[in-house]
Amino acid sequence: MLAAGVPERRRGSGGFQELDQVAVTAPLVRWAHRVGHPDRVVPATVTALTRAVGPPPGPVYLEIPDDVRTAEILLTGPQPTLPEPLILEPGPVSPGPALEAIRASRRPVVLVGGGMRHRNADGVVERFAERLGAALFTTASGRGAVDERHPLFCGVAGLYAAAPARALWSACDLVVSLAGRLEETVVEGGTPWPPVTVVQVNIDPGGLSAEFSGPRVLGDARHAVLGWTRALDEDRKSEHADATETWANKIAVARKAMSLEVKAELVRAATLPGIRIAELLAALDATAGEPRVLVQENGLQDMWSYCFPFHIGGGSIVPSEQTPLGFGAAAAIGVKRAAPDHEVTAFIGDGAFLAARADITVTAPAHGGVLYVVLCNGGYGWLDAQRARLGLDAERYPFTRPGAPPPVVDGSDIHYRVLRDKDALTDEILAARRFCSQGGTAVLMVPVAPDDIAPPLRDAGVIPQ
Repeated sequence: MLAAGVPERRRGSGGFQELDQVAVTAPLVRWAHRVGHPDRVVPATVTALTRAVGPPPGPVYLEIPDDVRTAEILLTGPQPTLPEPLILEPGPVSPGPALEAIRASRRPVVLVGGGMRHRNADGVVERFAERLGAALFTTASGRGAVDERHPLFCGVAGLYAAAPARALWSACDLVVSLAGRLEETVVEGGTPWPPVTVVQVNIDPGGLSAEFSGPRVLGDARHAVLGWTRALDEDRKSEHADATETWANKIAVARKAMSLEVKAELVRAATLPGIRIAELLAALDATAGEPRVLVQENGLQDMWSYCFPFHIGGGSIVPSEQTPLGFGAAAAIGVKRAAPDHEVTAFIGDGAFLAARADITVTAPAHGGVLYVVLCNGGYGWLDAQRARLGLDAERYPFTRPGAPPPVVDGSDIHYRVLRDKDALTDEILAARRFCSQGGTAVLMVPVAPDDIAPPLRDAGVIPQ
């Protein structure tokens, strides 16, 4: 992030909008820095880019004061470049507690976090899960890092897991967490977290949780799984494969049960008036091209998209999992800019859309190509669900207005429709996708029923505060 700042000569004088911006942003980013002199612009920019790409990668903040921003910068010498990456393909890892726990496991789970994004080239995680015979899960932020059509993939862990997937967690004897942070929504929220050994791998010391017993490995999770896979390949103990066959069958049964639940939900949805969210997700998946990215918010009803296998495959970006309202909606613009060859769909609620509507409208002429699918329940469904759980009076504490008309957005660069007809759903989505493929922004408003809540949340009866 590049930001302007008060000139050095005006600091402390009450300059226009003066704020210690570095102090504000430092806790939120990998690196925050203010450039104090024109000679420092080039090295500061190189440092910022280097820290942004990592490892570990992450956002950085670079402040350019107004007097530096308007100065002439002379670049002498060769053009700066980023550090050359050194890819290490390790041999078998040395014996230790982590490998010992992995070898001893008979009912393992592999949990893939957001730090594995762009670190799973050649499907090294899937190969590790195959060799280990493990059920494969991701965190919300880790979704998209592995192949969701792999026969071991069971969806998003924690709050978003379906009942058959939760049963797997209850029965496992080991969790291997790859480049994740084991946040609350992963380890609580309806899924029983078993009292088993947890092997954690993270390149960032701050990402290693102290809340769980088990080996903690500081390093690149890609290198760890490569080494562990090679060690297991060289392990001559055939009984490991025999013992995990029963676990593999349980994984297959759970996946089959989840698929049947989706079919049953779609059959039920077909009998109900209006468009149900399960039907909408099915139509979005059926009409999607490749490559594609789904950008998700974290409202009560747009969390349907977190639930496997109601939504399968493609890339997935949850900007910060528990997002500030509207952040995901605005972030979809950045996703399209970063991946212009990808089909980008933002799956959001009407509260999030309203928070980001100005950004979407203003950027549509120059930075279009995003399809916004907006679930309209008349307000803030997440808050209203908490109100209902607490037994508070809906009239005194209103967070939604069921039946309220969807927000209107217009402009020659925006394709706007309100979808109410099940039979026209696929055709409307295809028309919107065609408009986006030509550089336009499409907004599809879908009125939804207040009781249309994702099964993991509905069945578990858990609404985190």
